[in-house]
Amino acid sequence: MKPTIFSGVQPSGIPTIGNYIGAMRGFAQLQDDYDATYCIVNQHAITVPQDPETLRQMTRQLAALYIALGIDPKKSTIFVQSDVPAHTQAAWIIMCNTGIGELERMTQYKDKSSKQESVGAGLLVYPPLMVADIVLYDAQFVPVGDDQKQHIELARDFVDRFNARYGEDTLVKPEGIFPKAGGRVMSLQDPTSKMSKSDANPKSYISMLDDPKVITKKIKGAVTDSLGIVQYDKINQPAIANLLEMYSVLTDESIESIVARYEGQGYGNFKGDLAEVVVSVLEPIQKRYEELLAGDELDKILEEGAIKASEVANRTLARMEKAIGLK
Repeated sequence: MKPTIFSGVQPSGIPTIGNYIGAMRGFAQLQDDYDATYCIVNQHAITVPQDPETLRQMTRQLAALYIALGIDPKKSTIFVQSDVPAHTQAAWIIMCNTGIGELERMTQYKDKSSKQESVGAGLLVYPPLMVADIVLYDAQFVPVGDDQKQHIELARDFVDRFNARYGEDTLVKPEGIFPKAGGRVMSLQDPTSKMSKSDANPKSYISMLDDPKVITKKIKGAVTDSLGIVQYDKINQPAIANLLEMYSVLTDESIESIVARYEGQGYGNFKGDLAEVVVSVLEPIQKRYEELLAGDELDKILEEGAIKASEVANRTLARMEKAIGLK
């Protein structure tokens, strides 16, 4: 049997090329080696106020992008979190076995709560829901970014505590899979900041749904430096290093060979060719995305995925409920 893997992404807007390189691109590759479960975690999104129609739309859009970039429903399970009630049922059990101190120490809670006048309880207790997402599918591995390490540790600590208290083999202890080189794509306008779809400057990021002309304009307008040399130097040329990492990851070509190709050419040709690479990667994804949103195929895939996910999640939930005396 293949090892199990789980990943959930929140429908908080159209992902960027940074999200694609850092995580989403790997999802299609992982499904060949793992028993993969992919979830649109829309219940995490409501820790902050949401417009209902917008949330519904963003959930379908993200699901369509997952499939468009290569997630195969025949190989993987893909579904929407709110379609599987076991997630919130398990989260309640996890909350009752998690200390408030643990949750108050979560970095994201401290950061977000400090920026809000009124803090909803969901912001504090959403990490147990994240733990539920993982343990319900007996996930041995969870691909996450560096900013999610604390959540993986929370999940691992919970599993240790729960198994020690209620039964040694009740839950599977997950491990994080963290991105390698190129996993952290930086802003096109500020190479010291991570690329983000919430950036106030749209020139700083490339959306997965950007038009080819927009993509080309953004890359050609990306900040560089006055040296005019294409070389990989993250200290003195962080902007060029960022673009080189993008080029390398998207083409599976070494940075050394890319640098050699543009020796003595300046930045113009390099940026133009990188723009063509990004467009060539995103265009087929965008075409498939539009096809999925236009028909009923997407809804059928998600419905079947929810049925399949529920079968697995309900078995784990039953084990948890039996272990603590609810059954």
